[in-house]
Amino acid sequence: MGRNIEIEFKNMLSKENFIKLYQHFQLNDHDFLTQNNHYFDTADGSLGGKKAALRIREKNGQFELTLKLIVEAGVLEINQPISADQAKALISESELPAGEVKDELMLLNIVPESLEYKGALQTRRAQIPFKQGQLMIDHSIYFGREDFEIEYEVDEHSLGDENDLLQLLNELNIPKVHADNKIKRFFEAKKEGKH
Repeated sequence: MGRNIEIEFKNMLSKENFIKLYQHFQLNDHDFLTQNNHYFDTADGSLGGKKAALRIREKNGQFELTLKLIVEAGVLEINQPISADQAKALISESELPAGEVKDELMLLNIVPESLEYKGALQTRRAQIPFKQGQLMIDHSIYFGREDFEIEYEVDEHSLGDENDLLQLLNELNIPKVHADNKIKRFFEAKKEGKH
């Protein structure tokens, strides 16, 4: 379990600019790992209304339950490893395992039994050490859509900032394009498609 402040800078990419980064960093298909994010909220969107999000990330046969909360310094992530059986119980039966995430949801006045599974977003991600942090080059698929983005994540104590990412984009002649987080893109697509 753990809490950390996530500070990240994002940029949406065209497929062509995704390929440009792929080539620039001399990546190959083996550099990309697949992760599945399973998202939850209440029927009335209470989590989203509190600027919070809940997901299970499935990667390499491991499952992690994460509650994200917007805070002044960035995004507070509360992470809790869970078993495959616990993940399945939450997805199919809204059965939230005991732990720090459940405790925090209750502090937010979210009744754990009111959570509903909303769907999944699959991402193929390459992670590269860069300056004071990590670059993530992502290709995501959800509700029949696909998108591409680059994220630059730095430690809360790091000196890295958005200028490091902007300099890279400028060097490669990639335009700055606003990127909402994956959770927001997922829920907007779900709403548009009435999934």
